[in-house]
Amino acid sequence: MTSRPHSHDLYAVDQVRALDRRAIEVLGIPGIELMQRAAAAAFACLRRRWPSARRIGVYCGPGNNGGDGFLLAAMALDAGCQVDLYALSNEARGDAASARQRFEQAGGELRLWCGSMALSDVDVHVDALYGTGLTRPPEEQAAHLITQLNASGKPVLALDVPSGLNADTGQCPGMAIDAAATITFIAAKRGLYTGRAPGQVGDVELDLLDLPETLWEGMSPDSTLLEVQTLPPRSRHAHKGDNGHVLAIGGDSGTAGAIRLCGEAALRAGAGLVSVATRESNLVALNSARPELMAHAVDGPQALEPLLDRADVLAVGPGLGQAAWGHALWLTALEAGKPLVLDADGLNLLAREPRLFSQAAVLTPHPGEAARLLQCAIPDIEADRFAAARALAVRYHAIVVLKGAGSLVADPDGRLAVCPWGNPGMAAGGMGDLLTGVIAALLGQGCTPWQAACLGVGLHARAGDAAAASGERGLMASDLLLPLRRLLNGLDA
Repeated sequence: MTSRPHSHDLYAVDQVRALDRRAIEVLGIPGIELMQRAAAAAFACLRRRWPSARRIGVYCGPGNNGGDGFLLAAMALDAGCQVDLYALSNEARGDAASARQRFEQAGGELRLWCGSMALSDVDVHVDALYGTGLTRPPEEQAAHLITQLNASGKPVLALDVPSGLNADTGQCPGMAIDAAATITFIAAKRGLYTGRAPGQVGDVELDLLDLPETLWEGMSPDSTLLEVQTLPPRSRHAHKGDNGHVLAIGGDSGTAGAIRLCGEAALRAGAGLVSVATRESNLVALNSARPELMAHAVDGPQALEPLLDRADVLAVGPGLGQAAWGHALWLTALEAGKPLVLDADGLNLLAREPRLFSQAAVLTPHPGEAARLLQCAIPDIEADRFAAARALAVRYHAIVVLKGAGSLVADPDGRLAVCPWGNPGMAAGGMGDLLTGVIAALLGQGCTPWQAACLGVGLHARAGDAAAASGERGLMASDLLLPLRRLLNGLDA
């Protein structure tokens, strides 16, 4: 994405349709003119990304997305490229019919796609099959074409949205284009950044089609993309008491690593003090590996209470377990009324004993934990991650981080942010423990729960990307700690 106006604003599909109508009906810009601008932006993108491409395959559906493809193909012919254009049907509606006519007037030849065909040997494919309105699996002929395009070994440029991807939710009900790049028009669609989408869209570009700023007046975005942020420099006379005392609670027998990762992440994220309440059997390992953590043996609520009194923020759940020991500490921690971050078994216990939070609280579920918290199935969560995150925030009156590809941050008032960073290498044990510690440390340094969640999610994902420079496979949670520190201080990782 660029840094131009609206580049971090995300819109739902209904909002994008309303913007299209406003451009035509209120601003008086003909639909075919908008289509011409979209095609010109897409062809410029193609030439910029693949400057040596001389033979282009274009695949058009019957709607306006296909119209964009017809006009791009006409421009490519005018530029001296060879164009192989295939249409899903002879049907072309409205402005798309005019676009098809322009392609044919430019000397283009249209061929109908059938399942027995083989793809032409081209340099770049252009996907103009379906636009933002598709919410069902592609039809059989289109699905066969998508399969061939994905297997061709040649890059695909998707117009507006990769065909088969739900532009509202980021899910794929059937086959979907694996694009090398997607150029999207007028407004960034929220579904391009979460769920299955990060694996389908490639690099995303937004083109506003030279529309005036008045087009967006009065229409607030559905959500926003997180932007790069850090904390301001500390005062030269700062001391550890100014930077928050985090108490990390967890680490049942055999899970010392989870609570250590949480505590160490809190230290690396700038907490002035970090205490750990854990099993006695974990003390030697924690003290040996990270002496800066103040590890305490806690056998029950009575031993936990003096630690709670001294803490500013609680990080509850990593390695906690759901047995009697973990449940007792969880209940005591929540009743202390301190600001907290709840993860892992802290969330599983919350699903068993729901409550509305009165203190500042950040919940960080993955889809499985989110499903338990909403008493539904994981596919229900993934079907609409935006709705799920917002429902969780309302149900528990907390800031919610719904983790996964394109993590979401939601608050009870409906505000929502989407994380554009992160990589598949982060699908490894311990990553959530780190995030819990990071957010808790930011709370302790004076961030609001919303600020701490947004900044923490962004730093965590960006540190993961920095650590993955050596390869995604084999990435460990602890690999993020050093880049995390550099990014928090505004340095290159």
